[in-house]
Amino acid sequence: MNRASDDQVRQLLVYLSAALIAGGAGSHEVERDIRVIATRLGHPGVQLHAQPVGVALSLGHGTPATYESVEGPLRLDQSAAVAAIQQGLLAGSMDPDEALLRLRGLRAQPHRHPVSGMYLGGLCVGIGLALILQPSWAAVAFGAIMSPFVAMLMRGTGRGLLPAALLPCVAAFGVSLAAFWAYRQGYVASPLRTLLPPVAVLLPGATIVTGLSELVNGAVVSGTARLTSGATQLVMFAIGIVGAAALLDVDAGALQNARTDDLGWWSPTLGLLLVTAGICLQESVPRIIAPWVLLVLAATMTAQLITQALTNTAWTGAFVGAIVASVTAWSVAVLRRGLPRMVLFLPSFWLLVPGSIGLVSVAQLGLEPQLSGPTAAVAAGVILAVALGLVIGTTLARWVRLAYVAAQSRRVSAAAG
Repeated sequence: MNRASDDQVRQLLVYLSAALIAGGAGSHEVERDIRVIATRLGHPGVQLHAQPVGVALSLGHGTPATYESVEGPLRLDQSAAVAAIQQGLLAGSMDPDEALLRLRGLRAQPHRHPVSGMYLGGLCVGIGLALILQPSWAAVAFGAIMSPFVAMLMRGTGRGLLPAALLPCVAAFGVSLAAFWAYRQGYVASPLRTLLPPVAVLLPGATIVTGLSELVNGAVVSGTARLTSGATQLVMFAIGIVGAAALLDVDAGALQNARTDDLGWWSPTLGLLLVTAGICLQESVPRIIAPWVLLVLAATMTAQLITQALTNTAWTGAFVGAIVASVTAWSVAVLRRGLPRMVLFLPSFWLLVPGSIGLVSVAQLGLEPQLSGPTAAVAAGVILAVALGLVIGTTLARWVRLAYVAAQSRRVSAAAG
């Protein structure tokens, strides 16, 4: 390649790296995938340093390097476009010029439902998670009422009307005020769990688990950064909850992490359908991918609920759920070429919701320290279980992929013979 081609390839790879990071991939996964693509493009000695806030890349030792910052997270439809570019480069069906052009226009890709999707999607997620996490009519009504408030704050943040750093605190404060007021009026029995569904879309569960996964895989700097960021967001949420509780001077009964189940066996199924619809609306998921997102979510929730029922522990359900989510997403992506693995996998965090348990623990620590110990232990166990399940599930899924590729190769060889 000539000098101009080297510059083009370097810019393409650094843009693609930043887009993968923004789509939720761990830094160790990005570095591995980009090296494979770079080798495919004729640069096996590429040097790459991926972090949650930016990527530095050169095509080899002593060659010019390029830095690209990560400008906030991508929607799932944008992540699907990135996956299509990645697959096109690997298959050789997309040249670097076209790939670079698509990456440059990625942020301008319009949302399919910019306003209605945000509010209607938030409503579906709030009701759906209430049906799963706190299945009672009071919690469902509360989720339906408060989800539009959270969606309004998210829209305001996107327009620059509210600093993003304050969004968790303001959302938690407003929702908590309503939850604690409803508790004092006798409308809800467990305000800490009732307030979770409307704000669950903002919780940093994926950030914390991805950070732990990076640490396990040796990406110490990026893993530590994500864990710190996730913990800080939890603290901001907890400040909002503690502020609302202090303002209303709630009693100790409001601080119990008590789950109520008044609706019966059908509530998780309906909740799953609503959560899937809400994710697809809020994240502008393409219609062709939506059924597969539902499949992964259904497999994840089924495995989690069955395991929790058999063992009566939260961490085992989280562990098995994470394994099933990883294996199912990978398997679907292998068997159905063109379906993006990360887009199928990331919504599973909305069901595992490890950050919600941590949020309850942090809030209890600030309000009633003697209640925080057992809940903190459960939170730590669930988060570690999800991270370990993610690592094991990804490893199993790669074995499935290798077995599938080997079977396909044998089939082609037999047909050619």
